[in-house]
Amino acid sequence: MSLAAGTRLGPYEIGAALGAGGMGEVYRARHVKLGRQAAIKVLPRELASEPERLRRLEREARAASALNHPVIVTIYDIDEDAGTRYIAMELVEGVTLRERLRAGPLEAKEALRLSTSIAEGLARAHEGGIVHRDLKPDNVMITRDGHPKLLDFGLAKQLPRDADVVSELTTLSCSTREGLVLGTVPYMSPEQEQRACRWTTPRTSSRSG
Repeated sequence: MSLAAGTRLGPYEIGAALGAGGMGEVYRARHVKLGRQAAIKVLPRELASEPERLRRLEREARAASALNHPVIVTIYDIDEDAGTRYIAMELVEGVTLRERLRAGPLEAKEALRLSTSIAEGLARAHEGGIVHRDLKPDNVMITRDGHPKLLDFGLAKQLPRDADVVSELTTLSCSTREGLVLGTVPYMSPEQEQRACRWTTPRTSSRSG
C-alpha cells in the first residue's frame, strides 16, 4: 500500500487500507468537510502512467455513477490530486461473496435471496446500457445486514441505444493487445468465451484475483 493514514486526496483524508488488486488500491477515507465515510480507490503510481489503467478507472466511475440502484455501489466522485487519480465511492462494510462462501455453503433461501438481488442489479445496469463483464464472488460485497453490492465496473461496456450494433459491441475486444481477455476466465459466460480472442493458457486473465 502506498498511501499513509492522514494523507489528503482532495477533500478526503485517507484512513486504513482496505485491500489491493490488479485494478488498484482501496482505502477507508473521510470527507473532511462533510464527515462522510467513503472508500477511495487509487491507481498505484507505477500504474498511473498506463493509459489503459486510467481508462478502466474512468470507465468504472462513469458506468457505476450512471446507475441508481441499491445493489450497485454509489460513486461520489473521480478526481486527481498531485498526480494520484482516484475514485471516491460508497464505503460498503462487510465481506466479499468469496469470503462468505469460505465460511460455508449458503442455505438455499439465502442463496436465492442474494442471487435474485444481484440479478435485479444487473438488470438495472442492462436497462441503462451497461454490461458489467467481470461478475465474480470477489466483486460482490455482502453488507453487515446481509445485502449484496455490486462492485468494480472497470471492465464494464457502455452500449449504444442502437439495437442494430449492440450485438457487435457485446463481444470482447482484442484490440488493446494480442491475447488479452477482458474478464476473469472461470466466471465468463459461454457467450463471452465463444467470442473472446484466444488466450495462451486456460487461466489467462486481464485481472488478478
